[in-house]
Amino acid sequence: MPPDYPPHLPADLPVILSRRALAACVRRLAAEITRDVATLDPVFIGVLKGSLIFMSDLIRRLDFRLTIDFLAVSSYQGDTSTGVVRILKDLDHPITGRHVVLVEDIVDSGQTLSYLAKYLWASNPASLRICTLLDKPAARTVAVDIDYVGHRLENGFVVGYGMDYNQHYRNLPHLAVLEEPS
Repeated sequence: MPPDYPPHLPADLPVILSRRALAACVRRLAAEITRDVATLDPVFIGVLKGSLIFMSDLIRRLDFRLTIDFLAVSSYQGDTSTGVVRILKDLDHPITGRHVVLVEDIVDSGQTLSYLAKYLWASNPASLRICTLLDKPAARTVAVDIDYVGHRLENGFVVGYGMDYNQHYRNLPHLAVLEEPS
């Protein structure tokens, strides 16, 4: 274990979505997505690493033919957006002519999502829908269209359920606000 790894996960972080609330949110999103794309043989593209747990739970609730792929991007350093989006891992399979559902963990400034939408549209998919677990519209600096929103959040830096601070806290089973990152 690296020396800077927290010896235990903090129990006193303010929980904003419990396990039960997350499960209900995923069920609702799965129903909405099923209504729209069940017959389209869609490809779900997760944005790593934050969306991994959310996307895993989401696709397990879908009872139709689908494929998955992943993109890895970087736009944050600690809890601050750098404003520069870099693709660290590209798609493994072409999406030309495919119906795409892009799965994000959180949309705040909208810069990363706007960049990714343009990037994916350049590959000529049949359609592109965007699903996010969390939406922070008050933080938006770039307009983005989101088709499926799990939960709206006013502010706060969120960790858990795949979301991190410097790669830590992803394994919290709920979503919590990290007020003062350590």
